[in-house]
Amino acid sequence: MRTIDLFCGCGGLTLGFANAGFNVVAAFDNWKPAIETYHRNFSHPIFDVEIGKETNFAPFREWNPDIIIGGPPCQDFSSAGKRDETLGRADLTITFAQIVAEVAPPWFVMENVDRIEKSDSLSVAKQIFKNAGYGLSQQVLNSAFCGVPQNRKRFFLIGELGGEDNRLTPYFSKNLAKSPLTIHDYLGNSLSIEYYYRHPRSYKRRAIFSIYEPSPTIRGVNRPIPKTYKIHAGDATIVTPHLRPLTTLERSYIQTFPTDFIFHGSKTDLEQMIGNAVPVNLATYVANCILKYVRDKQEGVVSALTKQELYHQLSLL
Repeated sequence: MRTIDLFCGCGGLTLGFANAGFNVVAAFDNWKPAIETYHRNFSHPIFDVEIGKETNFAPFREWNPDIIIGGPPCQDFSSAGKRDETLGRADLTITFAQIVAEVAPPWFVMENVDRIEKSDSLSVAKQIFKNAGYGLSQQVLNSAFCGVPQNRKRFFLIGELGGEDNRLTPYFSKNLAKSPLTIHDYLGNSLSIEYYYRHPRSYKRRAIFSIYEPSPTIRGVNRPIPKTYKIHAGDATIVTPHLRPLTTLERSYIQTFPTDFIFHGSKTDLEQMIGNAVPVNLATYVANCILKYVRDKQEGVVSALTKQELYHQLSLL
């Protein structure tokens, strides 16, 4: 499928879909550090466009996409943000829907934090999609069950032009791993540590983790251990002279970027773009769900889900 990526950041969603065999032909963002990193890793063009202010949709339509993918900025929904939809970035979810409705590709994928399910912006966006003729399937996926060594829940909304609602629901659930992927499962002993510090949002939460469990969500903040840090009951070990936070590159590996991915920019910018990225393997998981559905549909395997079948699939999550 010919693919364009909106709000592409440094390219986690792009790389994941490309790894599944999608033909990404163009990408769009307007944060220069991420654009520079993206440019160094992909051969197709990336355009510096302030998507929220773009009223001419021709730049998106001219690529004749079979699918539009993208993760509109999530800060207004995120538990790490202010949770205030009036700040303006939530409107970009609606903008994404307007672009899809205008361009009318056969497919779209929209990614965001799980809290978006409670937002007014999502309700408006979904109505735009429905009015444009899309059948919708939505799912919150925990990355740790999708090939990523990280407990990171993300919301996906997939639309099929002329399709029926909830058709991809069983595909999301049936290929999930039976147990969460740990850092050690994924990286072995390559980090040369067993424990690491991850700065918590609140000192009421634990901050010391083991490589024998999934990482907590990689965020755009990466701080050293405060000298005044007091051990939390949930910490995996005590503070020792060897305990440290993960490095910037180590954090990118936990986001399942490959070791040869080229990051460019200041440390602050890199931490932010890595924290904002869609984990590569999570994107591949979603892409493969779509491909499996398309193949089954072509072969006549897909049939209407009964309510009982749908409830069974949901109970497996």
